[in-house]
This record gives sequence, C-alpha cells and structure tokens, in this order.
Amino acid sequence: MASVNLEMPPMDYGIRTGNQEVELNAVKGQMGSKTRGVSLTWNDLWVTVSTRKSGRKAILQGLTGYARPSELLAVMGPSGCGKSTFLDALAGRLDFSTRQSGVILINGHKQKLSYGTCAYLTQDETLLATLTVKEAVYYSAQLQLPDSMTKSEKIQIAEQTIKEMGLQDAMNTRIGGWGNKGISGGEKRRLSICMEILTRPKLLFLDEPTSGLDSAASYYVMSGISRQKEGRTIVASIHQPSAEVFNLFHSLCLLSSGRIVYFGPASAAIQFFARNGFPCPRLQNPSDHFLKTINKDFDEDVEQGSAGRKPTEEVIDLLVNSYKSSEEYHEVQNQVAEICQQVRANPQNRRGWRRVACRVMRGITLTSIIYFQGGEILEKRSHANFTTQGLVLTRRSSVNMFRDLGYYWMRFATYVAIALGLGSIYYDLGSNYRSVEERGLMVAFVVSFMTFMTVGGFPSFVEDMKVFQRENLNGHYGCCTFVIGNTLSSIPYVLLISFVPGAIAYFLSGFQNGFGHFIYFELVLFTSMMIVESLMMNVAAIVPNFLMGIVVGAGIQGLQILSGGFFQLPSELPDPIWKYPLYYMSFHKYAYQGMFKNEFEGLKFTDDQFGKNRIMSGEDILRERWQAEMAYSKWVDLAILVGTLILYRLVFLLIIKTNEKVVHARKASTSILSNRSSQIMAKSLPASPLHGLTSFDDSPTING
Repeated sequence: MASVNLEMPPMDYGIRTGNQEVELNAVKGQMGSKTRGVSLTWNDLWVTVSTRKSGRKAILQGLTGYARPSELLAVMGPSGCGKSTFLDALAGRLDFSTRQSGVILINGHKQKLSYGTCAYLTQDETLLATLTVKEAVYYSAQLQLPDSMTKSEKIQIAEQTIKEMGLQDAMNTRIGGWGNKGISGGEKRRLSICMEILTRPKLLFLDEPTSGLDSAASYYVMSGISRQKEGRTIVASIHQPSAEVFNLFHSLCLLSSGRIVYFGPASAAIQFFARNGFPCPRLQNPSDHFLKTINKDFDEDVEQGSAGRKPTEEVIDLLVNSYKSSEEYHEVQNQVAEICQQVRANPQNRRGWRRVACRVMRGITLTSIIYFQGGEILEKRSHANFTTQGLVLTRRSSVNMFRDLGYYWMRFATYVAIALGLGSIYYDLGSNYRSVEERGLMVAFVVSFMTFMTVGGFPSFVEDMKVFQRENLNGHYGCCTFVIGNTLSSIPYVLLISFVPGAIAYFLSGFQNGFGHFIYFELVLFTSMMIVESLMMNVAAIVPNFLMGIVVGAGIQGLQILSGGFFQLPSELPDPIWKYPLYYMSFHKYAYQGMFKNEFEGLKFTDDQFGKNRIMSGEDILRERWQAEMAYSKWVDLAILVGTLILYRLVFLLIIKTNEKVVHARKASTSILSNRSSQIMAKSLPASPLHGLTSFDDSPTING
C-alpha cells in the first residue's frame, strides 16, 4: 500500500541513506505535531467531464490556491458548484470519466499522498451499526497502528482520540442504524473523523462534515475539527455554516459554477463583497449573504419579486473578474510561488533530497520516502501485520454478525421453521416406490431453496462492502485480509444455520441411517450455503445496490437451479447453453448428485406400482431415475463443491483487488501533469525542477 506516517508513542523511527540517519520522533497522545506540516498548493486546476451534447463540460475552471499547516481552509459555494470534485482532485480520487489538468504540489514537490500522511472523510457515514463507539475506534486502532506498539499503547491512543473529539460520554453506546437508535448524527461525524486521525495525518480532507446536522451539532463537529488543526492542514467543504462556524475558518475558497469568486482570509471576505457593491447586512450570517449573492439556481423566482435586480450570472462574472484584479488574487499567486520555492531555497534541504533520490535509484523503493518542508524525510510506516489485521477483522466481523439480527439469526429462525415443515410433510419416508420420488424432492428442496434463501443476507453484505471500500481506500488494510476475515468469521454461523435445520429435516424424514451419511448431508448443505454466500459477495462487490443485487443474485441462482439436472434430467437438457456449459458450471449438479448417491447407495426399494412388488437397488435408481454419474463417488462431488467455493472466494478477491488497482491507476493517471499546466507553472515559478526526482544529472556524487 502507501507510506505510513505515525506520530505515536515513545518510539524513534528512522531511515538510513549512507551514513545519514533521519529520525522521526513520535508524539504520544497528542493530536498536533510540533514539526512543520504539509503545505498544499494547486495552480490552474481544471477538471472536465465528457457529455453527450457538448463534448466536455468544465467542472472546475482554473483554480489556484493553497492550504497551510495549522490552518482550516473552508471551501464554500452553492450546490453543484464543484466542492466535492475539488476535494477529490486534491486527494487524487477522481474517476476515469473526468479529465484533470493543473499542478498540485505538496511542499513544492510532486508526490503521492501516502497512508498516515493524508486522510479523507466522505459525506457518507459508513460505520458498522452494531459496534459501540469504543469498539469501533479500538478495532480501527488495532488495524492501523503498527505491531511495534503494544496493545495498551494502542488503547491509550484510541481513548485519547475519543476524548479529544468529545465522545467520551458515548463510548459504550452502539453506533446504531436502521431500526436501532444509537448515537446522534453529529457524534457519528465525529466518530468517523476520530477513526481517520488515529495515525495523526498531516493532511485532512473533509467533504461536507456538517451535512444533515443542525447548527448546534455542526458547531460542535467543526470546533472539534478546529481543535485538531495544530500541525495539520485541513481542507473542508461546507455548504452553509452558521456564523459561529464561519468564525472558525482561517481561509475561505468561495466557488460558483467551478470558478473562484474569492480566495483569501475568511475575515476579509465581507470587505471584498462590500467593495464590489454587495455589503453584508447587519446581523446577517456572512455565509448566508455570500451564497445568496452567487446562487443562480433560483434566478427566475428571485427576479419576479425583485424588480431591477441584476441577474446572478452577471453578479458572479463581476465578482470573478474583480477577484482576478484584486490584491487578494495577487497575494494568492505570491503565496503559491513562495511555498513552492521554500524547499529549493534551502541548499541543505535540496542536497538532502537528492542524496535520498540517488539512493532510490540504487534500489530503495520510491514509495518508502516522502519529502516534507524543512528537510523532514518520513520513513515508510507499516500497519499492523497481515496476521494481526486478519485476526482483528475476523473478530470485528464476528461481533457484527452476532449482533446483527438480519445477518444470520433471522435466516436461522426461518431455516428451522422450514426444516420442521419439511420433516412433517416428508415424515418417516418408507422404502416403496413413492419414497424414491419423495427423497428426491426432499433433496432438491434442501439444495435449491434452503441455499437460495441466503440472498436474504445481501443487505448486510452490501454494508460490509461499503465499510471495506472506505477503509481500503484510506489504506487501513488490504483486500486479502478482508476476504480471509470475512470467510473465517462467517464459517461458524453458516455451520450453525446449516447443521441445526439440516439435522431436523434429516432425522424427521427418516433419511438413510448412519453417522457418515448424516455428516455427508451436512457437509454438502454447509458447502452449498457457503458457495451461495460467496456468490452474493461477488454480486455485492459489483452491484452495490440492495434491490438490483438481489435481483441479479436470484437470477444467477435460478439459472443454476434450472440447469442443475433435477427439474430437467441431464439427457433432456438442450445441448447449447443449458448443458454446455451451464449444466457443468452449476454447483447444484454436484450437490444433487452427491446427496442422491449419499441417500440411495446401499438401499433397496420396492416397486409396488401396478402390483409388481419388484425390488430395486439404489444404484439402479441413481442410474435410471436420476441419471447420476456413477463413474466417481460422492466424495468427488463434495470435492468439486469445495473447489467451487474456493474459486468463488478467489473471484471475490480478484474483483475487489481489481477495483483497488483501478483506484490506484486513477490516482496515478490524474497526477500526470499536462503540458499546459507545466507551461503555466514555468511562467510563475523559477526554472528549477518542480519535482525533486527530476534532477539526478546535476546531483552531487555521494561517496560511500
């Protein structure tokens, strides 16, 4: 994954380049770092998206600005002005449908945002509703913090972070969700922030942290964020803050239709609007005045009630042009140039960077180092190791499955009721000819419909995937650990919901005696349920929508049931598609045949139809009635089912791993500088290289 920057308990980390050692001292239990933070600059940033009518539409148009350490930059504007797109562009999260140009630099250098250095809080609150606040933060700390820290140190970090976000009174309260009341919306926001700042990131992006909150909750959330600004660069998009929240901002970036209307100190925005003929009325919230002035969504309604009022589009053009000719605009240009020159202005820092860069060329991994302002070089930090993360995810998932009634317990109750119904309908099957059909129907119902009902857990699968996608995107853990944790945690519950109902149906129906036959029946049922769970996880990874996912999953299972060889015997299936390949791809084929062999082999039945009383062997029935493939034993069918289960889980891993690679490829593609951007930067900055790794030729030779 990416580099990790942890500023935690009393441990000194360092990397060595030749005889040089750069030490990084962790600060235990403090949100603010005493070292210099991250300065973020962007110059002539454009983001466009393709449209059917006009070809490409500009979402962001030539934005230039900066964010400095220990300051809170607020990005404001009407709905649809490009606030979220702006944050996504800065954080490298734009999707492939967009095209980005411009220069985004960290401390004057082009570099990736690494794990532990940057955190991003989205608008959506993707939290496990069954966990308490304390459990959610504890599990997150165990996943993110390295194994070099003891468990007590991780707990101490988690508890202090909870207190700093003001959540100590809600520590033992469950988060809550649909149907379960839990913590408030503001507390959920603070909890989400709490989980992202455990690694003490120097750069924090917040997308609408006050969305859906009242003014009081918004203030408490933003004041908690403001308290964390020491040594940290915070960029937050916010829709319409109260006056108290507005006073917390250091800098303000005001957008309208993707253009900058104003960028500068938040306190000077009122004077800027007043100079241009739009003074803020007394006793009115400044943010309300700004947004009302530049919001053109309701122009027609406003113009009908305000004769002589200027169209908002003209007002916006006036403010944009006024800003570009103002002192604030030139100050922004100077600040961007100054930040970009600071590192190169210090020869010692420059030599230190090149020395490390030369070592990179000699074999050190590029992502293991990051250059920060003032000569600070951060070593790549690790998460908890693979085993620790797997165990933590397994434990967390098990707790969630146990507490979520809809995950397994509702299905368990339904399965028990159905098993009792099956047992009573097919009670004590005999050995006559009718029992042959009844045993077949019983097997078909168990394999087809009891496994089919696993789709009932799809909503819980989708919630798990949402949590995984957020945590994986923020670098908390990888895909393999998630798949392993999810698989291990689900096994005991699937075993329970297959064993108990299966035993009820098996013994009430009077299936073949013998412990081995019973165990085989349970193993096939358990494996089939695990296969369907894996199938639905695959669907959840591709179609993260409750209704569409259930429809897709049910459709796939319906095709497999139809082509499994029971509802239409194998010899009667049409060869194209249904027999080749669906019949051999359907796991129901092997579940049907395995259970048929388990049930009929070794038994004798009486053909009492038409008064014949002919004795038939189970083997003859398998060949003639069920057309079972007798060339191999029932254990081969079970082995194929196990192989199918493993294959489905590997496919699930491949899907989410591919999605992860796409995200990283997207970040890499959006970070490439366009020729236009480079030319613009060349005009505003000195001719020296923008990126420290582009100047190896003039680097001094390193001896030793």
